[in-house]
Amino acid sequence: MADSFPIVINTWDFKEANLKAWEYLSGGSNILDSIEEGCTVCEELQCDGTVGYGGSPDESGETTLDAMIMDGNNLNVGAVGCLRNIKPAMRVARKVLDHTKHTLLVGEKATQFAETFGFKQESLSTDESLQKWQDWKEAKCQPNFWINMSPDPATSCGPYQDTTEFNERIHGNSVKWGRFNHDTIGMIGIDSEGNIGAGTSTNGASHKIPGRVGDSPIPGAGAYADTEVGAAAATGDGDVMMRVLPSLLAVEYMRAGRTPLQAAQQAISRISSKYPDFVGAVIAVNKAGQDAAACHGIDEFPYIVSSPSVGAGVKRTVKCST
Repeated sequence: MADSFPIVINTWDFKEANLKAWEYLSGGSNILDSIEEGCTVCEELQCDGTVGYGGSPDESGETTLDAMIMDGNNLNVGAVGCLRNIKPAMRVARKVLDHTKHTLLVGEKATQFAETFGFKQESLSTDESLQKWQDWKEAKCQPNFWINMSPDPATSCGPYQDTTEFNERIHGNSVKWGRFNHDTIGMIGIDSEGNIGAGTSTNGASHKIPGRVGDSPIPGAGAYADTEVGAAAATGDGDVMMRVLPSLLAVEYMRAGRTPLQAAQQAISRISSKYPDFVGAVIAVNKAGQDAAACHGIDEFPYIVSSPSVGAGVKRTVKCST
């Protein structure tokens, strides 16, 4: 067991975030501190433009942030959704965890909460994100997330009205999920005392309808941790994943005796059976420190692991089902 943990795992090839978490974890820090530090690095580096400020503008051009951290010992969660004008979303989520009896704070009120702890308001937009928004508007707001509206969202920027006609998202209007469209850092791990935790951070879906909150700050969807069993985190189409709760499923499959690989595969299968075009992945670790990942809809999926047995910042890649 001594060579199985501490261990920290995160989605995608976000090595810098993993190494920062490992620096804390291998130095004796607890899992929650390590996840907070690791995810914060990804926010500061604007990992792939999908985490932190300056990415994924909504329909009004604004970038907002979602983040969550979960303590597997007591199932306590701190999360923020649609956080405005505050850059370190993970640190604000940690304040929700440590200083409130709530689970999730959202929007401008979450911003006010952050200011209570000295976080300063500043724009989350950059020249790049505003240009991305402008280009989208010039492309007649394609793609977008509207359906069953008039005028046809496939050819118009609105304003929209409800329609009884069933309008499929066609003519290129459907939003294709991908690493550089909307995505998440999901981080899970075990510290040297055997405590298990999980965390997520993202700037959500590009061109989302203002006010949208994705799966990342939702316990059981973006991530889940239970020290009696293990932890899991998911990445992909958040609006689909919120309907299936793949991270909770993966943990519960491990509770029932499945390996992390079997648990991740079964969680992915539960989604793809209902949504064959789903694109995403799940990472999982059990309380013995065994890890695995499964994915669907893309060729392969990378994730990063650090532990005494594998070393620091080791990239693993899995083939995906289609």
